[in-house]
Amino acid sequence: MKFSLQEEFRFICNMHARVINLYKVSFAGLNSNSWLLALVQLVNRAGTMVVPFMSMYMTQHIGVSITKAGIVMACFGAGSIVGAYFGGKLTDKFGFYNLMLCSLLFGGISYIILSFLQNYFLICTGVFFMSIINESFRPASMAAISAYSNPDTLTRSGSLVRLSVNLGWAFGAAIGGWIASYNYQLLFWVDGVTNMLAALLIYYKLPRMLAVHKQKTNTPIPSHSVSPFKDHFYLAFIFLTCLFGICFFQIFSTMPIYLKKELLLSEREIGWIMGLNGLLIAAFEMIAVYSLENVNRLKLIALGTFITGFSFVLFNLLNYDALAVGITSSVVITVGEIFAMPFMLSFFMKRSNPTNIGQYASLYTMSYSVAHIAGSSVGSAVADHYSFQILWWCVGILSSLVALAFLYMQKRESKYPVLKAIHA
Repeated sequence: MKFSLQEEFRFICNMHARVINLYKVSFAGLNSNSWLLALVQLVNRAGTMVVPFMSMYMTQHIGVSITKAGIVMACFGAGSIVGAYFGGKLTDKFGFYNLMLCSLLFGGISYIILSFLQNYFLICTGVFFMSIINESFRPASMAAISAYSNPDTLTRSGSLVRLSVNLGWAFGAAIGGWIASYNYQLLFWVDGVTNMLAALLIYYKLPRMLAVHKQKTNTPIPSHSVSPFKDHFYLAFIFLTCLFGICFFQIFSTMPIYLKKELLLSEREIGWIMGLNGLLIAAFEMIAVYSLENVNRLKLIALGTFITGFSFVLFNLLNYDALAVGITSSVVITVGEIFAMPFMLSFFMKRSNPTNIGQYASLYTMSYSVAHIAGSSVGSAVADHYSFQILWWCVGILSSLVALAFLYMQKRESKYPVLKAIHA
């Protein structure tokens, strides 16, 4: 069937209007404080340059092997575990606001100090303590998302913050690649300064709110919290999330080295490839989350996990232009991330309450910290002693198994309701 030019034009205009309306609806109803929190994350993440380029910094500037570079990233993961654990405890005890402020301020200073270290042992130690300080921010920021958002917009509020994080990440990775091509050490200063600017933004703009949910809902708040360690279904979720993270975090550890050494791309090209991930998430995640809000979270997480693993397998399957291969993999991993991560975030928030969300967030953050250690050290060792091709196949197989496990959890979910505290 043929359409006239006028009919085709009308069809395109209608589609354009529908897309614009979908974006409007996706962002509608979000709390103004959620927007401020997103702005804080945007400023902070716009300077995120050290972590994505740390493995390249160690191999290109310091001159160590891929395995030793993986150990440095493992030190970052170890510090993340400690920071996430105490960050969750301190969030529930002193409030998310104070912890976010202190973590950003002292975290910024730690990045600058790290730029002066040249000895391998001192770098490992410095990365460990830098990670403790900076990663304690994560449980606090997750509690802030829950506190500043309305219950019916929780998933979209989390996605809004993720949008700002990824938009900042896209900018930081792209600019970081350009800076790294001239001076690796400058990356630490930019990361440190943006941390401190985000701290100032919190202090002057973000209102101090400690118990927002108590005012928003008539639901009784338990007199004491239930430990997430008693929530066995959540512990299974955390274990699978960790395995997912092992696969996903190859994007920070082994993938940049692969793009540099195997595909022979420049730092600038690598920066643009990694930044593309953030740009695509900023463009499409909110409308995807809005459109999928009524779909079971664990089903979406399973799909996202499988797609994430497949994005690395593509390196073994595609053999055309190196830059195009890198871009293709980045696009596919972004699709997997959109299906998985925002719904992982809302899953743990839905299973917690205002008195224990810091502890739930702590476990969630720690799962990714463990993934940093295992993913960085094991992934780097496999690539160094065997090959990147073997590594990508392993990532694909593991992701597929984890996806099946998430589907199994989805079938059993109704048998494990959210735990309620017994009033003392």
